[in-house]
Amino acid sequence: MFGLGIPELIVIFVIALVVFGPKKLPDLGRALGKGIAEFKRASQEVKDTIETEVRAAENKIDIEKLKSDVEGTVTGVPAAGTAHQETQGSKGTAVAEKGPDGYGKS
Repeated sequence: MFGLGIPELIVIFVIALVVFGPKKLPDLGRALGKGIAEFKRASQEVKDTIETEVRAAENKIDIEKLKSDVEGTVTGVPAAGTAHQETQGSKGTAVAEKGPDGYGKS
């Protein structure tokens, strides 16, 4: 985890034993374990909160994009009765409008 091997852990344990004594060492270990567990729990909670907020923001952006696409589609729809009209070409000949698939409308 931090690049500590067995020899380093033994040295740390011996120093802790000398500094705190054999009676306080188990209490110190329990307190350290509880602290680490609480830190993991809190960091997971923060991570979950951030992920939830990011998903909510992405959904909001997707909904806004969908609304703008729908509104753009509604404003781009031709008025009733104009879909089957023929337009005049550059030389005055009738040219049929083409649909979205590239073929003339019926």
